[in-house]
Amino acid sequence: MYSSTFIFATKQLDDAFHRLDQEIAAAAKAIPGYLGEEAWENTAAGLVSNVYYWESLEALQQLVQHPRHLEAKAGQGNWLAGYQVIIAQVIRTYGDSGLGHVGAITPAA
Repeated sequence: MYSSTFIFATKQLDDAFHRLDQEIAAAAKAIPGYLGEEAWENTAAGLVSNVYYWESLEALQQLVQHPRHLEAKAGQGNWLAGYQVIIAQVIRTYGDSGLGHVGAITPAA
């Protein structure tokens, strides 16, 4: 399993940003190998984080190459005051069943 974490600080988010964000999320969900997502906000630091989970790097690459994602990347300076992307291979997850979190999915060995 892989995760892609998009951390960003916002300038001003307009309707175009929100529309594009929703379209990218829908595109991600339609990709075979998409496992789930979550979002976090750190209001004290002014940061937002979106985390997507993937079965493979190939599935993640499909989103990276999607036309709507490329459009967002090209226009990020209009909406964002900075960003960072972290791609990670998940080597283990554990916890109880209380969250029912996508990270609880154990990838096939």
